[in-house]
Amino acid sequence: MPPAWLGIAGGNPDLLTAAGGEGEGLRGVARSGPHPDLLRKSVPLPQGSPELRRRAVEGCNDQPSFGWGYRMNRNARSPGNRPRLMRAIKTALAAATIATAIPAYADTLLLGTYPDKMFTVDESTGAIKERIQLEAGLPTSMRLSNDRKRIYVTTITTSGIVVLDAASRKILNQFSLNTPTTRYRFNGGVPDPSGRYFYTQLIRLDKELDRYKVSKSMYAVIDLQQKKIVRTADLETEDDTLAGMRSAFMMSPDGKTLYLFRDKVLVIDAATLKVSERLDLAKPETTGMENVSFGGGVSALQDPNQFVSLFNASDPYIHNKIFGIGRFDLTRRSFDFTPIGPIPNAMSGLEITPDGKDGYTVVTTGTTGNKRCEFWHFDMASMKLLEKSEFHCRSRFTFGMSGNGEKLYIYGASYDIEVYDAKTLKLDRTWDLAADATMAGMLILK
Repeated sequence: MPPAWLGIAGGNPDLLTAAGGEGEGLRGVARSGPHPDLLRKSVPLPQGSPELRRRAVEGCNDQPSFGWGYRMNRNARSPGNRPRLMRAIKTALAAATIATAIPAYADTLLLGTYPDKMFTVDESTGAIKERIQLEAGLPTSMRLSNDRKRIYVTTITTSGIVVLDAASRKILNQFSLNTPTTRYRFNGGVPDPSGRYFYTQLIRLDKELDRYKVSKSMYAVIDLQQKKIVRTADLETEDDTLAGMRSAFMMSPDGKTLYLFRDKVLVIDAATLKVSERLDLAKPETTGMENVSFGGGVSALQDPNQFVSLFNASDPYIHNKIFGIGRFDLTRRSFDFTPIGPIPNAMSGLEITPDGKDGYTVVTTGTTGNKRCEFWHFDMASMKLLEKSEFHCRSRFTFGMSGNGEKLYIYGASYDIEVYDAKTLKLDRTWDLAADATMAGMLILK
């Protein structure tokens, strides 16, 4: 009867094969049928781990057989020694599994969920790591500070502001502006460089004896230490539009100038909250375009000294609409535009890979039953459309990208995150959040 053996399959020292056969002990793979106590397994071992291999063949002598194989000590066949061998093999398998399960990247996603939580999600597994309770209520916007050390969250339930440490995700500050007789409505804003003040645009609602009094739109400065509004200024009539409530705010590096991006760039003195200049993006001598307006920011291209965003425009002759990337210098107040292509019916953001080579957006055409959604993949060097791929539409959603640029996310107003492969544009997996995600967006935390 041939001796039982524990061999390395194919002479490869990095692939340990434990093979079971009929009869006593562990016999070779030439025997038919698995041993009742051990099924055949092939597990890759980490490079350079002689101690791990030694433990895997504990109970064997050192007489080689079949190249990288080992001859089994016949005492190991006895029923009394079999548990010892099994424990050794299980230890080796567990160690190998851990060694090979380390992900290539492990960034963390942060997003808001109903009714009052922030979730952190492991990008490698989709597992929920933390559920951060917010006393201030439902999160509606998130913003990472320029130094990436703090996260500023605004809530709608109590018109609150929450400040978190980006590294530990611990709440540093949390408060609400609402009182029993006064409420506020605002969405987003920008902190000053010191982190002491938060600038936003809001509306105040006062409960009086027989009615509610609604104010004009106001610029407001919120003191994060005193936890209250310390200064306000009414918007001028020409600037008071509902679109302003969701416009992007930016602050100059010196903290002296506030910028509000819409069809015009409003330059606001931070000390007085008065508009000092309105920059018309559609001046022919600067852009050669008309009806130019900034859209959502492109997070991968952001710089503390620049605001980088999608823009929409049309030419002044036949009025073809186009979209592209606009850059506004917050120090010199200059701007330039790089057109990408004709604008479709609707677009959901622009995500760019960390190396800046590839860009992705989601294009939506039609409505309700005729709605159609596609990924568009661009080469950012040539600004050419490389490919399109249709995917299942949701009624509402937000588009995002993983920290390494290899995955695309469809999420928001739902209980899950759909993960698509950026190379194939095909659905890869779905992560169940077991909670309804808000439309506050997503932050990638290192």
